[in-house]
Amino acid sequence: MSDFVYSLNATMPIFLVMILGWWLKKISFLTDEFVSVADKLVFKVALPVMVFKDIAGADLSQDFNLRFVLFCFFGTCIFFSVIWLLAELFIKDKSMIGSFVQGSFRGSAAILGIAFAQNIYGSSGLVPMMIVASIPLFNIFSVIVLMRSANAEETDKAVVVKKTLKGIVTNPIIIGIFAGIPFALLKIQFPVILEKGLQSVAGLSTPLALIAIGAGFAVDAAMDKWKPVLAASFIKLIMIPGIFLPVAAWIGFRNEEMVALLILTGAPTTVSSYIMAKNMGNDGALASGIVVMTTLLSAVTLTTIIFILKSNALI
Repeated sequence: MSDFVYSLNATMPIFLVMILGWWLKKISFLTDEFVSVADKLVFKVALPVMVFKDIAGADLSQDFNLRFVLFCFFGTCIFFSVIWLLAELFIKDKSMIGSFVQGSFRGSAAILGIAFAQNIYGSSGLVPMMIVASIPLFNIFSVIVLMRSANAEETDKAVVVKKTLKGIVTNPIIIGIFAGIPFALLKIQFPVILEKGLQSVAGLSTPLALIAIGAGFAVDAAMDKWKPVLAASFIKLIMIPGIFLPVAAWIGFRNEEMVALLILTGAPTTVSSYIMAKNMGNDGALASGIVVMTTLLSAVTLTTIIFILKSNALI
């Protein structure tokens, strides 16, 4: 019961803030213009600053576990590639592929990961190593598939490649990642004034994104796409952890390693996936539907998986 209550405490506040955004839009307290500006602010400013700060502040040498890092790295590559391939084969409406693929593989690892690990072990454990190994890939892969999906109607392959590469190079998230890497490698410490300033801007990303996704959530549009929403939710919350966690256990990962891998594979879809999908010309209704559904269901799925892992002495 305590695991279930904890999962509710971790996921339901996110869901409730989305509902607040939806209600404020419903009573016309928020406008369409606000939602549009908020989306852009998160995508172009707050989220890149948050990614930059997380990467720049990561200690790449502390508790470095090469086997664990490689498993996170190649695991992320594998389930992204397989999901994209299956989406290309089975989704007829190619404009949905970007939002579907991103929603199916990109979990809220950075937001929920450290909180889960601290709740169970009293420290962040190996979650920071998982974040370093996987979160940059999440963002890079997301930009690639969203750019490809946005250009789905373009028949000239050279034009598609050019647009995709330009989109990757100029994407604010990618810029934030690569800007933070030198600071992490050189272990550069920010002055307190700058650190607090960055923290304030980065702190805008999650609450503002939650308000925006709730205010911009189109119930009718999401219901029209309930099949891909449920399919993506099943892949994100059940299929990926159901495949990779047994493999991780077989390899020998335990305790903090398994908790970090649970977050990597089974966390609900990150709110920023909606912001990126909408701002990069993809299916915003599908993206928001996946975020809402996975957030709502994750309290049950995460609790169930934690129970299974504990019952088998894996955590």
